[in-house]
Amino acid sequence: MEDIQHRIVNVNGLNMHVAEKGEGPVILFIHGFPELWYSWRHQIIALASLGYRAIAPDLRGFGDTDAPPSVSSYTCFHVVGDLIGLLDVVASDRDKVFVVGHDWGALIAWYLCLFRPDKVKALVNLSVAFNPWNPKRKPLEGLKAVYGDDYYMIRFQEPGEIEAEFAQIGTETVVKEFFTYRTPGPLFLPTGKGFGHPPNAEIVLPSWLSEDDVKNYTSKFEKGFTGGVNYYRNINVNWELTAPWAGSQIKVPVKFIVGDLDLTYYMPGRKDYIHKGGFKRDVPLLEEVIVMEGVGHFINGEKADAISEHIYNFFQKF
Repeated sequence: MEDIQHRIVNVNGLNMHVAEKGEGPVILFIHGFPELWYSWRHQIIALASLGYRAIAPDLRGFGDTDAPPSVSSYTCFHVVGDLIGLLDVVASDRDKVFVVGHDWGALIAWYLCLFRPDKVKALVNLSVAFNPWNPKRKPLEGLKAVYGDDYYMIRFQEPGEIEAEFAQIGTETVVKEFFTYRTPGPLFLPTGKGFGHPPNAEIVLPSWLSEDDVKNYTSKFEKGFTGGVNYYRNINVNWELTAPWAGSQIKVPVKFIVGDLDLTYYMPGRKDYIHKGGFKRDVPLLEEVIVMEGVGHFINGEKADAISEHIYNFFQKF
């Protein structure tokens, strides 16, 4: 794809696949689930052409990066540690870098800013707003109380269970189901019922997602979804590990963008938190919140050019 370079970088013993292009200030792109570096293909090309060096790894457990076998190897500290190690190798001449995250990548970007604000010049985060540490209950217990046992994050918890169901559905269908999900509300995966569609039902792809794109994702997830799902299996562990940061603010400049059909925007209390002062209280350098109308969760693909423009316009200030 338009001369995007690829290499494997050894990061603290983990072989990490990285896509990169361009020269100039570094932008680190962090993908989500079920995604890859490839989710940033449009932004890599656009930002490289505008004078930036775009770096987009496959996170641990994804794509061509190693996938440690233990569930306990997927905490926020492991993943942030990988990114710090990666920057030490590929951007050792830079004190600070720009960061862009989406979905789990946005969550990891918040953790990166929380743990190592000295490394981040400014952040553009997509879909997932900051989630302040809540002492009252573990996150999964809260989600289960609201949504029940069929909620996808709850279904992801038992090792091997959802993987077996996904294998039965078929990797390509699972990829298509996730990327075409546009319901502004919770995703349920009842046991044995998949995504609620009959087997072999046609899934119509949106204009921004081609069959070739689907094949690309499918080829990388054929080995299974365990690496990506293991992030969800550490949600409560991350909560326990980050207790020392209770009440901490994010101290880097931030722009936040979400689609108004994004399921994350409809999680309990999210809209009020984003728009009624909570977000700004916890992220005092939050400069802009953009809600894109008629746009779903995979915003970096659906509105690729607009997202590239938002990233460029924000980072030009620094």
